Amino acid sequence: MQSSTDSWMCDAMADFSFELPPGVNDDTPVFVISVAATLAGMHPQTLRQYDRIGLVSPGRTSGRGRRYSARDIALLREVQRLSQDEGVNLSGIKRVLELENHVDALRARIAELTAELEAARSEISRREAHIHASYRRDLVPVDRGSVVVWRPEPTDTF
Repeated sequence: MQSSTDSWMCDAMADFSFELPPGVNDDTPVFVISVAATLAGMHPQTLRQYDRIGLVSPGRTSGRGRRYSARDIALLREVQRLSQDEGVNLSGIKRVLELENHVDALRARIAELTAELEAARSEISRREAHIHASYRRDLVPVDRGSVVVWRPEPTDTF
């Protein structure tokens, strides 16, 4: 199942006109701030501001330099789209991104619980089959001429 965050992320990443090197995935921080700003169509100072307010937080080198991943750049593009095309302010964008992350976490939890439920159902079926296999299947002769009538014993009610 693809989440809403993943769908816009895929759309934004589809706009990239380059391929990442082998062994580098979308989450690997490889782009310095000037390259990331160019790829996102923003000024480097804008990226620094977004990092300060916690909107897009890139990875850091040992010397504290920022390194952006392809996913970070896609997120920067989404922030720009929400801001410019949709007219959402930065605090609104931050809230939208937080909610999308929360939805993604809930979807992941649902998937975990669904897998857990399926495993429990399989275990129940397995145990049930084991119990049924252990039943004795002896033939018991029954006299077809006799009838057994069951009547509950009267209980004293006060």
